[in-house]
Amino acid sequence: MKADSNVPYWLSRTELLLGQEKVSSLLTKKVLLVGLGGVGGMCGEMLVRGGIGNITLVDADIVEESNCNRQLVALQSSIGKLKVDVMRERFLDINPAVEVSTHHIFLDESNIQTFFDQHDFDYVVDCIDTLTPKVLLIKTCVERKIKIVSAFGAGGKTDATKVCITDIAKTYQCNLARYVRKHLHQYGIRKNIKVVFSPEPCEQNSIIETEKAFPKKSIIGTLSVLPNIFGCLCASVVLNDLIE
Repeated sequence: MKADSNVPYWLSRTELLLGQEKVSSLLTKKVLLVGLGGVGGMCGEMLVRGGIGNITLVDADIVEESNCNRQLVALQSSIGKLKVDVMRERFLDINPAVEVSTHHIFLDESNIQTFFDQHDFDYVVDCIDTLTPKVLLIKTCVERKIKIVSAFGAGGKTDATKVCITDIAKTYQCNLARYVRKHLHQYGIRKNIKVVFSPEPCEQNSIIETEKAFPKKSIIGTLSVLPNIFGCLCASVVLNDLIE
């Protein structure tokens, strides 16, 4: 590390690995994170700890007790609070200088274009777990030529060694990936989107069909480890791409 480094001391270990120039660059980057569940919460944490200096959080949910088995945002003290607010407070506790913008909304056809018109992002992370808004976000980023990494299904799986980073065209044996590919094909989008997914078959006995999960149609059993590994890999894609 250089004696005259302008990198804050808490990032000194990162600077030791990457060098001052790359860490200083990360501090200027703007990342949009959509979805603050098990995958998104850990991804956001790793981005902030990795040195991202400006992060925008989008999520319309509150913390529920059932989130406590896997979501970084979920504590007994945070149940009932907005996820975006809990994560903003946490990120500022890690790095008081980080710029955090929060939006307690669903991104959909009615607001996504205006939202992107009003913001400028270096990278987008898709941690949405419902089909229609997920496809819409990916399509919007492709059309606007914004880099994006998308996380697919972590529920119903137990083998952490199967999780990997690949192109969307190379995903297989993942229902969410299959449906997303099918919808994106309608817009001529078939490849060149980085994704995190697992080809491990989903444990079918872990799925419950219910209307209580609206807008989703089912609840899937989830192990604590898998969503957080997905989140770490998403963050690694963003950090590595930005320092390149």
